[in-house]
Parts: sequence; C-alpha cells; structure tokens
Amino acid sequence: MEQPQAASKTVFGRGLMAEALKNQYGADVPRAIAAMISAVYPAFNSRRFVTEVLDGYDALELMPRGKKIAQALRRHLPDDYPRAIAILLDSLDQPHDRDPSLSLGSFLYLPHTMFVAQYGLAHFELSMRAQHALTQRFTAEFSIRPFLEQHTQATLRQLNKWTADPSPQVRRLVSEGTRPRLPWAPRLRQFQADPAPVLALLELLKDDPALYVRRSVANNLNDIGKDHPQVLASTAQAWLKDASAERAWIVGHALRSAVKRGEAGALKVLGFGNTAQVAVGNTQIQPVRPVMGGALNISFEVTNTHTQAQRVLVDMAVHYVKASGQTSAKVFKLKALELAPGQTAALAKTLSLAEMTTRKHYPGVHRVDVMLNGKAQALGAFELLKP
Repeated sequence: MEQPQAASKTVFGRGLMAEALKNQYGADVPRAIAAMISAVYPAFNSRRFVTEVLDGYDALELMPRGKKIAQALRRHLPDDYPRAIAILLDSLDQPHDRDPSLSLGSFLYLPHTMFVAQYGLAHFELSMRAQHALTQRFTAEFSIRPFLEQHTQATLRQLNKWTADPSPQVRRLVSEGTRPRLPWAPRLRQFQADPAPVLALLELLKDDPALYVRRSVANNLNDIGKDHPQVLASTAQAWLKDASAERAWIVGHALRSAVKRGEAGALKVLGFGNTAQVAVGNTQIQPVRPVMGGALNISFEVTNTHTQAQRVLVDMAVHYVKASGQTSAKVFKLKALELAPGQTAALAKTLSLAEMTTRKHYPGVHRVDVMLNGKAQALGAFELLKP
C-alpha cells in the first residue's frame, strides 16, 4: 500500500510539472477543508473562509496556496491555539468530496502542518501531538523544522522517542525532518555546522524495517556528506561492519553524491580507492553533431592493464553547456567492473537530448569524460545543434 507521503516525494523530486501541481490543488482544497471543519465545529463560516482563500488564489503556486489557507484558518478558527488545533485534529477524518486518488491527494493536509509551524511554537506539547497525527496523513517534515530551530533540545528528545514509534510515517519524520538540506525547505544551519545530533538519531534508524524510512536515512546522510565528507565516509565505514543487505544499501545510497563528486573517502569505503590501471579505447560518440530533441549514443571499452584483477567503478560525466556559455558537469552512473588481468569490458550510454523539467539544453560543444574510480579522463566531445 502506498505511503501517505509518496505523493509528496514525487512532487519534491520534481516528478510533476509546476502547472500540474496547481491544477491538482485548486478551489476544491479549501472547500474540502471547510466541509471537514464544519462537521466538527458548526460555528465555522465556510462561505467566508472559502471566499477569502480564493481571492488571488489562482496566481499562487503550490506552497503559497497552502500558506494562504493556513492563514485563513487562523482568522476563522478560535483565537485560542489549543482550541483551534483541537478542532483541526478532530476534523482530519471527516468526509469530503476531494478525489483521494489524485497524486496530490495527501496534500489536503499541507495547510494543517503550516498552521502548526506558524502558530504553534508557543505550545510545544500540543504541537508535537498534532504533528504526530498529521505526519501519518501527509508529512510534517517541513513543520517540524521551526521547532528544531527554536526548541532544539526538546524537539530532539521528542524525535528520539519517535524513532521507536510503531508508525513508519512517524519514524520517517525523524530522519526526513532533520535533513540539513531538505528540498523545498530552509536549511538547518545548526546541523550543517554540527551534524552530531542528527547522526545520533540516524544511528537508531539505520536498521529500520521499512524501506520508506531507510531511504530517508540514506538521504539525510547524503545531505550531511555535502558539508562533512569525512563524517560521511567514517559513518559509512562504521555502518558497513557486520551490515545486513538492507543497511549496506543505505550506505551505497548515502554515498551516491560523494561518489559522483569523486571524493576519495567515499570511494575507498566502497573499495574503489586505488587509481584504476586501465586503458580506455574504441570510443564512439554518435552522432558527433546531434540535434536538440534527439538522442546520443556513447560507447567505449575499458581494459585492465594490470597484472592483477581490479575493481573499477566506471561513470561518465557530460559537461553540459549553460545559457551563459559556461559548462556544468552531470555525472551518470554506469557500472562497477570486476576485471581480470587483460580483460576488456564494453560500456555504452544513450543520452536523451529532449527538453526536461530538470535540464534545459543549449547549443555548443559538450565535453565527455569517463570517471574511473573517481578520476576523470577525457573521452571525447559532441557539438549540440539547434533543430
């Protein structure tokens, strides 16, 4: 069964176009919330609430729409926060007409989490109980962060308790909410400077039974490595000792960005710390002058020139031309090879040159490197042309 946050991960991973997000978060959202609240709090002025929310709503993107709804909730619920949050929580399971099959179905509760983050900081215990309930319907990974900043120790103690919660959604909140570089959220600067409190929580979750949680643990450790590469490498090395297959997967996933950056510590942990003694040949880049919107095939061979067997991690870096004319490298994962002396392995990659939501193509010469145990070696180039 799909987890409630699966839709949010699709969005935050840029899996949907911005326009699609807005289309799925329309006027039906405040109307549904109003109906749910009215069922438990008849004094709620649904008509005025919806009218206020929809004034200027169409011009807003997804997250600002959620914030606008939260602000309207503040005006139309009782001024007393404990009473207001009690009403919101009572309304969570009330029926509504919003289609639950929408990929943004769980985003119905986005304004509720924003309400807690914006108005609940002075009511710690109540807000923690609210986030415990909400994260099992949507995700409180964003709303927990103001509490980490303003009530650091108390929130860390709460998160420590939640590492043993029966709900995987709550356990995931621990690892996802403490990510120093969580997408779509302000960075947690104190944990960028000192990740020790976060690592202590991840230590308790590294063998979590849910892949949903383990993936979040890996992403958090990957975040930490961007500021503390040695901490990442040493943690990964420690976790690999007597590791299950599941924990070994966490380590590999956590090291993915460091490996792409060619960091020696991460490569050493994975057994690719030595300089590869290989020859690269029979390189083909076709077509040499591809057209935007088309595709490109790159192939080459790697031969072990050493007298002993070698493990070689082979990736490929394409230096994409940017609008400014400068280039930026994108690393593509290829293969980890086990090569006997004199053995040759053939590798190939097909690149799409179609426009993407995450990459815009520009004409010009694009250099291509092969990455051998993190070390770049020129492979060739292609000139991308306009249609």
